Amino acid sequence: MNYATLGRTGLRVSKLGFGGSPLGNEFGDADPAEAERAVHCAIDLGINYFDVAPYYGRALAETRLGDALKGRRDRVILATKCGRYDVASFDFSEARIRASIEQSLRRLRTDYVDVFLAHDIEFVDARQIVEEAIPVMRSLQAQGKARSIGITGLQLNGLRKVAAVAPVDVVLSYCRYNLLVSDMDELLTPLVKEQGAGLINASPLHMGILSSSGPPPWHPASPEVKEMGRRIVESCEQRGVQASDVALQFCLQHPYISTTLAGMSTVEQVRRNVAAGDGTADPALLEEIRSMSASVQNCSWPSGRPENQDHAS
Repeated sequence: MNYATLGRTGLRVSKLGFGGSPLGNEFGDADPAEAERAVHCAIDLGINYFDVAPYYGRALAETRLGDALKGRRDRVILATKCGRYDVASFDFSEARIRASIEQSLRRLRTDYVDVFLAHDIEFVDARQIVEEAIPVMRSLQAQGKARSIGITGLQLNGLRKVAAVAPVDVVLSYCRYNLLVSDMDELLTPLVKEQGAGLINASPLHMGILSSSGPPPWHPASPEVKEMGRRIVESCEQRGVQASDVALQFCLQHPYISTTLAGMSTVEQVRRNVAAGDGTADPALLEEIRSMSASVQNCSWPSGRPENQDHAS
């Protein structure tokens, strides 16, 4: 397993991170016992960064991860979030964030998290994130409840604008750096790197589009993007490789991203992702994928308030 320092936090994190959303049944029902075995297997194989949120499974993912980490908390870098609690439930007020971290700590069976993130900030006025959410998160950091704090979202311009006026320790971007989308490096990476913040990439499979099982029914991408994902999967299989492996390898090659989060809930998924992470994507295949997907490259989707949208949405 390869490791990197998460920006100025000083935290040494595995380049392959454990995305905890599947623990909350976000991609289908996960078997609780198998999910626990998957967490243990990941730790044994060197994965030390675990990311979860109250939103995933509406607290179920945190509960399952907390149970699985019993006796192993000191071996992991643990991240959770605040502010998003359901599909359309957002609350970044001071009172809710203070209550949220206490609830998360109880579910995770710990007295602190290593990374505490404001979740999907494009759904509220950016001023609230700058003037209320980040200050209270800094206060919780000073109290020792979080070692570092940051922001997450789909809309890159929103992340950049907030980080520019209220620098954070960590920025998490999802579905904006993978085989189908790479505009993160145009719109966000330069500022994060200039500030010395840690950069986390999530959804290397574009939330399932670049997998043999395909995207979940709720996936917001266009039919054209989903069809391109199917074609990429088919093309990779004809070459005797899995698109999911290629997609993960592509993301892990990024020079500044500290960790790439792959959603996992089974031992098989953990072992496959770790094995894929030890390999390198074929440059010729990557070029072929770029060429065949040119018509849908950097096609994202709307998320959040109208004023917070990117040009690519």
